[in-house]
Amino acid sequence: MIINCIAYENGRKLAHIDVESISDWLARPDAFVWVALQDPAEDELLQMQEEFGLHDLAVEDARKGLQRPKIEEYGDTLFVVMHLVEPAGGDLQVGELAVFVGHNFVLSVRTRSQLGFLGVRQRCEREPLLLRLGAGFVFYALMDAVVDRYFPLIDAFELELEGIEEQIFDRGASRGNIERLYDLKRRTTVLRHAVGPLLEVAGKLHGGRVPEVCTGVQEYFRDVHDHLARINNSIDTMRDTIGTAIQVNLSMVTIEESETTKRLAAWAAIFAVSTALAGIWGMNFEHMPELKWAFGYPMALAVIFSAGAVLYWRFRKAGWL
Repeated sequence: MIINCIAYENGRKLAHIDVESISDWLARPDAFVWVALQDPAEDELLQMQEEFGLHDLAVEDARKGLQRPKIEEYGDTLFVVMHLVEPAGGDLQVGELAVFVGHNFVLSVRTRSQLGFLGVRQRCEREPLLLRLGAGFVFYALMDAVVDRYFPLIDAFELELEGIEEQIFDRGASRGNIERLYDLKRRTTVLRHAVGPLLEVAGKLHGGRVPEVCTGVQEYFRDVHDHLARINNSIDTMRDTIGTAIQVNLSMVTIEESETTKRLAAWAAIFAVSTALAGIWGMNFEHMPELKWAFGYPMALAVIFSAGAVLYWRFRKAGWL
């Protein structure tokens, strides 16, 4: 559906307009049109394609979705895809924002996401001097809003990782920690797939040859590029830390298994000695000195108990028990 369709002139909002009148407003020299769509129907996209003169391939990508973050030029029109990564019940939901940018229009198509960009429009309208820069500044504001939504995710991931690290050396927590670490690594990978390609996109919007619509706002895109580079570095650092934490947890599992093996071996040795002594005195040969001795049975029990006690003391001293 159409969220907004508004015309601007010289940095100021003029009016909400009908889709049918978009082409008339585009003919005005100092005006540009900003349209926002959410999960549009096919006929709505076709109508926008007709009004703005969009390329068939770009419209097809916006319709199908599931695109990698990218930037493409079709004549004087830019087509940019960005991923909207949102928390959803302990997991991450990935939506898309496809943006068509011309010298006098911006068309944003949001899919599989419930978080809107009304705040971006209000921000731009509060800064008419910057809004006079036209479609390029609006495009920057949208990209900046997408990137800003990545920072809370990074903060949440780092906080969760710190909590797991505090429990790494807790006895019996290794298996749970590994499961949580793998889940966190999977979510950081989802975010990395959104940030990495978008970093390449932002790098093409400042310095050197840039699309004409972005020439007046290159410094703003450089700021977005810096933010993305910082997020990407944080993700790489976090992934390295997660990998180290997983190795430490696996080592802790090995150590715990070794401790268990030593305890079992110690108790097995104690019972083996007791079993051996009991087996010797239980052979029932006729000529055994202890068989007809009145204190033979108590002596045998005392020897078995003493041998077990000595072994227990030795294993305890060695740290096996």
